[in-house]
Formats: sequence, structure tokens, C-alpha cells
Amino acid sequence: MRTDCRQQSQQRASSGAPKPNEHPIPILLKLLRPLATAGGWRRRFGCHSGQDIEGRHTSGGHKVAALDVIAPEEWIRKHVAPVGAIETTHDRPWATVMRVPVAGGVTWFKACAHVQAFEPRLTAELYARWPDRVTEVIAVDEARRWLLLGDAGIAVRELGNPPEAWLEALPSYAELQKGEMAYALDHVGHSVPDLRMAALRAGYERLLEAELPLARNHISRLRDYAPRFAEHCAALAELGIQESVQHDDLHMANLYTDGGKLRIVDWGDSSIAHPFFSLVVTFQFLEEFNQLAPDDPWFRRLRDAYLEPWGSGLEKAFEIAIRLGWLAHAIAWTRQRDALPADARPHFDKAFAIVLRRAVAQTGE
Repeated sequence: MRTDCRQQSQQRASSGAPKPNEHPIPILLKLLRPLATAGGWRRRFGCHSGQDIEGRHTSGGHKVAALDVIAPEEWIRKHVAPVGAIETTHDRPWATVMRVPVAGGVTWFKACAHVQAFEPRLTAELYARWPDRVTEVIAVDEARRWLLLGDAGIAVRELGNPPEAWLEALPSYAELQKGEMAYALDHVGHSVPDLRMAALRAGYERLLEAELPLARNHISRLRDYAPRFAEHCAALAELGIQESVQHDDLHMANLYTDGGKLRIVDWGDSSIAHPFFSLVVTFQFLEEFNQLAPDDPWFRRLRDAYLEPWGSGLEKAFEIAIRLGWLAHAIAWTRQRDALPADARPHFDKAFAIVLRRAVAQTGE
């Protein structure tokens, strides 16, 4: 029987299910563009307000802002020879990206904010061990949180996010995750966020204590779910998959192809967590962007391709991980929110609320 659209909307609102066409990541980027400020440049480029790049005090804010780009451009020119103007392509509260044209192509400079201070080292470490499947790292400055990256090609978003690309990329990504298990503690020791199973329960408690942009009934559902959340964490831990690098932003804008080679970019949302959590975002975008129904055969096919390197009989673990993964994803967003100034949070919360409602939807049995 066909259900009235208004009735469907009311059911979604009461159940915590996401509303139609809710796309948190594009909404977030749109909302936070106004937050890109000269102050943001200073924080990410390692310069302090009121000082130039040599540390001398200056008299005017305009002079400071003009000098903010000098240090990174000097650093860039030590490693590559630009053949044109270096231009800013993205300026967000968490990172700034600059396009650097070079002979035969382009390179990319990225300056990370403190909230993603771990990203330069993590990216460099991953590239050193997995040069065929991670962004090429030309240079890194961990102290200043800078990266100079090779061009990865074309985002699969530009190709329509074909599931066939993920059919190839996911087993390769799983192999990377398996290999990085040996370095999980080292990554945590270098400030990659810790969302391992033991830490995830504390993360859930922090989520419940936070001021969330949710209706009271949804917050109540999250609180009531806490015992079940702990049970699911214990059940997943018992299944024996060790935590590893979890990208947590593995979607069509972060998978690139170049001459048949697929590379994953932008590791700034990563954590050390259950590896299967990664497919939460991948599947979300296939559902929203490609309009694949939840029961589309592609999801089972991609799940099986991803699980193949891990071994057989892990379908139940994957099912639990996807449910917990949405909640872990919401917990991870609180880290970005906490790093924002208070006046920026209302903008962020419009997108965060969508993520939270999707997490609430996982609390149903």
C-alpha cells in the first residue's frame, strides 16, 4: 500500500531515520565556507596574529594577512618549481589546500589545523608503506602540519561514483588496513584519534554528555541505547578483528583514479578503530548519490569484495560493525565540533544533526 508522503515524514521524524536527500558532507562544506578567515590561515600556517613569518611584531592586520602565505610558498619552492601562480582552492576550519602548477602537471599543498595535526605524519607513513594506493607525499613538515602532495588524478565522483571502482578499491583498502594493524599503537601514540573498542564506550558517554542538535526524544533514544551499545561493542570485539586505520571519510570525493591506478586521499578524519566502520560512509554515498536501494545487490557484492582479504564467515561481524559504525561516526564528528569557535557551531550543527539522526536510526532493533 502506498503511504502518504506527510505520514512518511512524520514516521522518519519520530523514528530518527534520516530525511530524504539529507547529504551531510556537501551541506557541511557549503555551510562552513563563510568560516574561512585570515585567522584560520594564520593558525594553519603556523603564524601568530600580530607577527610576521620571522616572528617580528607588525602594526596592521592587513600586513599580517599578506605575510601569512609567504612561509608556505617558500617551503613549497624548496621541493618543487612552480610554473604559475599558487592558488588557494579550499579554505576550511580544519585545513587549507593550495594548487601548485608544475611542469607536466600539478601538486597540492595542504596546511592542517590543530584538530588534524596527526594527518601529515599519518599520510606520509601510509605512503611509505603503500605507495600504490595512497596519495603521493612529496614533502612533509610535521611541526607546521604541512603536506606537499602529488596529483592523484580524477575523483571517481567525476565519473559518476561507479560501484565498479569500489569493487576494485575496497579489497586493496582492506589489505592496507590489515597491514596497518601492526602500527595501530604507534599511530595512537602520534595522536591519531583513538576509537578502539575499549575507547568507543567512553566516546559514547562523551556524546551523551555533549549539547547535541537533536530533539529530546532522539537524545532519549541514544541514552536508552547505551546498554545495547556496550553489548554490541563487546560482541564485535569478541569476533577478533583487530583495530586499524579507519579512514571515516571514504567516499567518491576521496577516491581518485589515474591511468587505472586508484588512490585514497584526505586522511584527516581517520581514527584507529574497527576497520569495518569505513564502509558506513562509502555505502551512504552509493545510496544517496547513486540512488541504490538498501537491498541493491551491489551492497552485498561490495561487502563480500571488502571482506575477502579478511577471511570467511565475517558477515555477522560486518553487520554489527555497520550499526556501530554510524554511532562511531557521530562520535568522531564531536572532535571537529569541539575544535570550532562557539559562533561557528550553529552552522556545523545543521549538518551534524543529519549525521546524528542517522546514528539514532541505528538504535532500533
